[in-house]
Amino acid sequence: MAEEKHRTPETKEIKKNSKRSSVLGSSVDVWAAQCNNCCKWREIPTEEEYEEIRRNISQDPFTCNKILSFSCDDSSDLEYSSECIWVFDKPNLPKTPPGFKRWLVLRKDHSKMDCYYVTPYGKKLRASTEVATFLGEHPEYKDVALTDFSFTTPKIATDTIPQDVAGKKRSSSQVD
Repeated sequence: MAEEKHRTPETKEIKKNSKRSSVLGSSVDVWAAQCNNCCKWREIPTEEEYEEIRRNISQDPFTCNKILSFSCDDSSDLEYSSECIWVFDKPNLPKTPPGFKRWLVLRKDHSKMDCYYVTPYGKKLRASTEVATFLGEHPEYKDVALTDFSFTTPKIATDTIPQDVAGKKRSSSQVD
């Protein structure tokens, strides 16, 4: 299954999370997928490559050799631990349409993530109804379908949420 990992603010290695503008930046720092053969985690270089893997994960499971010059014999890129907050995406979500950007933002209380799409014009869309309105008002995107957008958010691995975060949920399972 394709997965995402989010570094907590405590690590201070966030690439996008600290940037605030008129459009919120994504709080996902590292995109990763777990090999179907050896179960090692591989960092995926770009969000676009990650989305392509996630889009077809059920029909075409991810394996180490899908990354140029990697094999199951190589050491893991990442280790699951509580040093970073891990979130697990649902498989087979559509790939973000060209020109649009999908933002995933972790709430301050770490209770969940919110999903937004940013249009090529910089407008933030928060729901399917806003996407439908935008597509209706912009015939230049006639080849983009409402089904190309999913506001499904990843599940947060509760065992990776820092102890000092208010509002966090703890359970014996890794994912809510």
